[in-house]
Amino acid sequence: MTRSFEDLVAEAEAVSVEGWDFSWLAGRATEERPSWGYQRAMSERLASASAALDLQTGGGEVLAGAAKLPPVMVATESWPPNVAKATALLHPLGAAVVADADEPPLPFADEAFGLVTSRHPVTVWWEEIARVLRPGGTYFSQQVGPASVFELVEYFLGPQPEHVRRGRHPEDARRAAEAAGLEVVDLRAESLRTEFFDIGAVIYFLRKVVWMVPGFRVGQYRDRLRELDELIREEGPFVAQTTRFLIEARKDTP
Repeated sequence: MTRSFEDLVAEAEAVSVEGWDFSWLAGRATEERPSWGYQRAMSERLASASAALDLQTGGGEVLAGAAKLPPVMVATESWPPNVAKATALLHPLGAAVVADADEPPLPFADEAFGLVTSRHPVTVWWEEIARVLRPGGTYFSQQVGPASVFELVEYFLGPQPEHVRRGRHPEDARRAAEAAGLEVVDLRAESLRTEFFDIGAVIYFLRKVVWMVPGFRVGQYRDRLRELDELIREEGPFVAQTTRFLIEARKDTP
């Protein structure tokens, strides 16, 4: 690596982090993908749906990758820059984008959708999902699991208590879905390897995935970032474990 620490920092601070497209990290970080292939599986379900809802769609990139959208396709998003980006991307495909605060209630009638999807939701309002699903309808989601990329989180924040490390456990999601009246028909989890090849990739990731190190600012962590930069130069990529789980839940028919 020939570029200086300051050069990498300046570049990573200046780049836009709007949307949910991580292509800027190409060649600078890698993340194993879960074996189930969420986008392909989501696309298959959308192709046979008549009305579907994609929650917390980000910039709409994942939904836009579907081969065929149903006749009624709605997506929600809370962050204004992402609402604008998703609108520009999804409207030409026939999907409506609704600005929503990601808090209950969802702005839709009871039993409005046969399919609800969501990739990496920050929060999951199970009772609302159950409410807007038609009888026989399905919720299909890939979510971030417990202690995901915590090697990086704890590098900056120090050791986290067990209840924080266990947060977002798939079995908790199962119980919450069942409490809302849904039947969990599939639940799978995997631990995957993630590598960061330079300090710019770390900064970009923490700026974009804001809940990892809440309130992350380069100025606040400059000394720690410099130490990590030196570690990567001397020892190679910073390695962390990403956790993901897939959950599919169905609303029973009367």
